[in-house]
Amino acid sequence: MKNGRTTRSYPRLTEPLVRVNGALRPSSWDAALDRAAEGFRRNIDARGPHALGIFSCSKSTNEVNFLAQKLARVAFGTNNIDSCNRT
Repeated sequence: MKNGRTTRSYPRLTEPLVRVNGALRPSSWDAALDRAAEGFRRNIDARGPHALGIFSCSKSTNEVNFLAQKLARVAFGTNNIDSCNRT
């Protein structure tokens, strides 16, 4: 511990990484988000909307949990959303 902070034994990510030919490469946020969206679209097209789901954290704010359920229902077209609220 240094100055009240824990030192990390690993490098902290400061930019998005995308996999190119099996290796992780730095990317812009726009390119990384486009790639993530394409992966969601590809999965929905191949397996249908109920192949996706969202797991939200009970420690998140109500607003964040609300946005997670909106993403699942409106963007993905599924009601598959759960959280750890019951534990």
